[in-house]
Amino acid sequence: MAYKILVINPGSTSTKIAVFEDLHELFTETLRHTTDELLPYKRITDQFEFRKRVILSALESHGVALDSISVIMGRGGLLKRVKSGVYEVNDAMLEDLKKGGGEHASNLGAIIAADIAGSIPNCKAYIADPIVVDELMPIARIAGHPLFERVSIFHALNHKAIGRKHASSLNRRYEDLNLIIAHLGGGVSVGAHRKGEVIEVNNALNGEGPFSPERSGTLPALPLAELCFSGKYNLSEVSDMIVGKGGMVAHLGTNSFNLIEKMVQEGNEKAILLSDAFVFNVGKAIGACAAVLKGEVDAILLTGGIANNLRLMSQIEEMVNFIAPVKVYPGEDEMYALAENGYFVLSGKTKSLTYS
Repeated sequence: MAYKILVINPGSTSTKIAVFEDLHELFTETLRHTTDELLPYKRITDQFEFRKRVILSALESHGVALDSISVIMGRGGLLKRVKSGVYEVNDAMLEDLKKGGGEHASNLGAIIAADIAGSIPNCKAYIADPIVVDELMPIARIAGHPLFERVSIFHALNHKAIGRKHASSLNRRYEDLNLIIAHLGGGVSVGAHRKGEVIEVNNALNGEGPFSPERSGTLPALPLAELCFSGKYNLSEVSDMIVGKGGMVAHLGTNSFNLIEKMVQEGNEKAILLSDAFVFNVGKAIGACAAVLKGEVDAILLTGGIANNLRLMSQIEEMVNFIAPVKVYPGEDEMYALAENGYFVLSGKTKSLTYS
């Protein structure tokens, strides 16, 4: 019996959906939402009914009958810390997502998935490897002041999927390898994977690690504090500097590495400097993860949208290949990764976990 799997992955101005039959993709579509359409909603979770209607309309246009769907996989949001795995959407999860530990479009994934699944007999909703997967070592949580604690927020879904994909290419298990995985996209996360657990990773959302196309990464602490108390900026404006309007956007006015690469090729000195600085920061973070793994590294994996830039990947490889072999997995396939996790549960290869 073939299973039909619906995948829902909400973004800030779009909702990506896909339908798989087992692990064969039937279609993927990105449903784009205009600023005017989203303007009436104060909070992201207020967009629930609007986005649900758009999804149902798209499924109808593709001829997908709701009662043919076996499972719905939603993108996991800003929940409590969880271990890696597949979680059935339950009341506790929905309450935490609606209550809101932060404004992130992924919060809608489980909410919409659960609502649609509730209208389909014998259909369940799940999430897999949400951005709050936390497997940090206790010592990795310690910050330099007791009022602060380091937190794990990163591209867990793609990290884990790429780790499994690389292990499979070697006919080995992800849980048997030590890997350093760098996701290079709108945000950048660099993690030390020890035998299937991400024991160290930068908080890729809230200002830590390498800067990215639109995030500042780590900033000098005292100058940042002085800026906050200068009276020139409010909290929202400073938050935007850290996430959304930081990184390459702040320096070069664009978050497109394709455009930045064009500027580099045209000899723009500032673009060349910023591009080299990006490589420097990513390579430095990879080196730090190598120290965490005590030099016992089977491979360094580079993934995410920026990994399509062969020049940058070559520069990073030149910087870190003394540590371990470097393998590039361009782009990210979160839709397939979610479908794969759903299929694993349906086929009995993986048991779902309970969120509490």
